[in-house]
Amino acid sequence: CFGFPLSIFFIVINEFCERFSYYGMKAVLTLYFTRFLRWEDNFATAIYHTFVALCYLTPILGAIIADSWLGKFKTILYLSIVYAIGQAVLSVGSISELTGGSANNLAPNIALSMIGLILIALGTGGIKPCVSAFGGDQFEENQERQRGTFFSLFYLSINAGSLLSTLITPTLRASECGIHTKQECYPLAFGVPAVLMAVALVVFIIGSRMYKKVKPRGNIMLEVSKCVGFAIKNRFRHRSKEFPKREHWLDWASDKYDKRLIAQTKMVLRVLFLYIPLPMFWAVFDQQGSRWTLQATAMNGDFGFQIQPDQMQIVNPILIVIMVPVVDSLVYPLIKKCKLNFTPLKKMTVGMFLGSLAFVAAALVQVQIDKTYPVFPAAWQAQIKLINVGESPATVEFQPQLGNVSIAPKKETGYLTFNASELQSLHITAALLNKTEPLDLQGEERYTLAFKWDTTNISSNLIWDNMTSKPEDGKSLVRFINNLPFTANVTMGDTNFGELDPLSVTNYTVVPKPDGSYTINASMLQTACTTVSKKFGYGSVYTISLDYCNENALSITYFEDIAPNTVHMAWQIPQYFLLTCAEVLFSVTGLEFSYSQAPSNMKSVLQAGWLLTVAVGNIIVLIVAGASTIEKQWAEYVLFAALLLLVCIIFAIMASFYTYIDPNEIEAQFSKEEKKDQDDNEKEAELDSRM
Repeated sequence: CFGFPLSIFFIVINEFCERFSYYGMKAVLTLYFTRFLRWEDNFATAIYHTFVALCYLTPILGAIIADSWLGKFKTILYLSIVYAIGQAVLSVGSISELTGGSANNLAPNIALSMIGLILIALGTGGIKPCVSAFGGDQFEENQERQRGTFFSLFYLSINAGSLLSTLITPTLRASECGIHTKQECYPLAFGVPAVLMAVALVVFIIGSRMYKKVKPRGNIMLEVSKCVGFAIKNRFRHRSKEFPKREHWLDWASDKYDKRLIAQTKMVLRVLFLYIPLPMFWAVFDQQGSRWTLQATAMNGDFGFQIQPDQMQIVNPILIVIMVPVVDSLVYPLIKKCKLNFTPLKKMTVGMFLGSLAFVAAALVQVQIDKTYPVFPAAWQAQIKLINVGESPATVEFQPQLGNVSIAPKKETGYLTFNASELQSLHITAALLNKTEPLDLQGEERYTLAFKWDTTNISSNLIWDNMTSKPEDGKSLVRFINNLPFTANVTMGDTNFGELDPLSVTNYTVVPKPDGSYTINASMLQTACTTVSKKFGYGSVYTISLDYCNENALSITYFEDIAPNTVHMAWQIPQYFLLTCAEVLFSVTGLEFSYSQAPSNMKSVLQAGWLLTVAVGNIIVLIVAGASTIEKQWAEYVLFAALLLLVCIIFAIMASFYTYIDPNEIEAQFSKEEKKDQDDNEKEAELDSRM
């Protein structure tokens, strides 16, 4: 079909569904850890990268099984079944009703989630080195151009699956479901990827009769290991000067192993040596799903419609879907016409450099986010905010002689910082009335003093805010202060804040959807007053004053305790663009380079080696997240950018010494020599028989 084997279309569709399943689950995984399992950011990041590392360690197992025992087809089939089971278990593990809706006993959820993730890692990792190599096997030796197009198409299907799943699963996650309590719907967000994995399995089975299935050729990885081990041992045994030197240290294995295996092992080791610096790229790249997603939770996702923090990952596959065809059909041919020798290793070097720039961009965005964070009091400090809920201006003096401030009606001061032991009282003056409010403030705490005055006295209420950080995960909080002369029952949407006496305050409560508006209702005596709230914005904290009721219309005033996220998520697009350019140059090229430089019987092994670099990259992030003492996130981004730039320079030097080979030519030469030796042996045997 169009010069391609028909079987590859089943492989591409299978890959699309499998990648939808994997990336859809992975897109919401970090927020699942932090919001549902209630893990701290660094621990969630560590577990996330442990899972990703495991996904890229298991390809070694998959390669051994495929090349040694089952072959690629059966390996993909059996491990896909394990994979589908893992997705189903993870989906069941995310059901809050397993513990009756209690957030205090999450042990069953954690246990099932970890079992599911281990099965997924075994499945997705096991089939990883097999699927692309299995697709490559469908082509004949004279179809090099079609094979190169297949790898681009294959990578396009990966990112098309990623694109759709990253758009859909965060939306499913943001919806609410549950029997006992309504919360983010992780069972649905994980359930849809589980269904897609089942579809991937069915599609792969349907095409089974069309596949070209290369039989396993023995435990080649074990043979290579034995060959390398024997060469090292033999070289050490013959280290004295009386033994002549050999051209390559692997040639010391020629006493036991044939020349073909030694030559093939040399090919593999030459490429594996080049892989040594590559993990640093993946340490940067895979933080899209962890650190960059957490960065997005502190940003404003209003694009006219609300983008979820985990949906920002969609920028990468969107750009990939656009850029892979453009680069393949326009950029590379243009470079070729300019007679520039843009070799695969040069492409990969430029990709690493762009990856470093992406993290510089991420650091610049993080600096802007940090500027929007509120400053909280130190251990010896306390902060106090003054709210004038009355109708007339007032002056407040901080005693003893720590200054004063004037406050207009329905206005606030913002949080003012004092030494907790020095500030002893507040003296409020309004018209001819005055009042002294004694204070006993604690260090590291925030307080609000709400006050108003009438014709006879000044009323006030000192409130402990119990707020020591910006709301986690981009949530928003709201509380109400009753400025009405009567006790009122307050509701906002479906949330009941209970009865409030005059000038009393509710506890802070999470706003279900900060990008939505809610009906606020205050019921008092036989009157009910309503109004519609504004959109609070993500990451905000508000105190709302119920002021007065006029013909059932409630008048309210908003006091901003913590500002909403103001740095727009669109500022993440440059870092995603740079990282996507890096991926096109590095990852797409690396897949094809690994296949083209591998001997025919070791392609899955070399693919597993390529994927192993991803695992090591995630382990690097795991170590940094667990052991780093860097407090500022932007500084950690700069650290990764600097490390990748250094590794990029090292890789460029190593690549300059690499000589490209054609494994088919070398193997054909060996086949020719072996045939010649066989013919010579047959002639000798014939002569001997005549004599």
